Order: sequence, then C-alpha cells, then structure tokens
Amino acid sequence: MDGTRRSDIKPGLRVSIVLKKDQRTGKLTEGIIKNILTNSPTHPHGIKVRLASGEVGRVKEIFDKIDNH
Repeated sequence: MDGTRRSDIKPGLRVSIVLKKDQRTGKLTEGIIKNILTNSPTHPHGIKVRLASGEVGRVKEIFDKIDNH
C-alpha cells in the first residue's frame, strides 16, 4: 500500500518514508508514525508524517494493514 491517501495512515503504523534530504536518492527510512502533518485527504508524493524518532518525511510504503471493522 502506498502512502498517498491520508485515510490509510494512522499514528502507530510502521511505515517507510523518504526524508527531504533523501528525495533525490529515494533512500527510505523506516519507523512508527507519531503525527500526521498533511491536512489534505491525498497527496501525490505521499502524506507527510513525523515518526516517533522525530524524523519528518513523506510516506512511501505502509507495512501494517488497517482493520476497518
């Protein structure tokens, strides 16, 4: 699952993000979401989040599935 829809992203999920400094290389950083920083429902480059480690970047991959039941 990619990280372009805000509805797919919740604090506590394990994700891969691309940090601003790594956008050219595409290097991914893995972590747990602490805050969602993007307000719009979608973003073509990924929803911006802050990880528990304090790093900020755009979600590229979501590892945990959200159970909507």
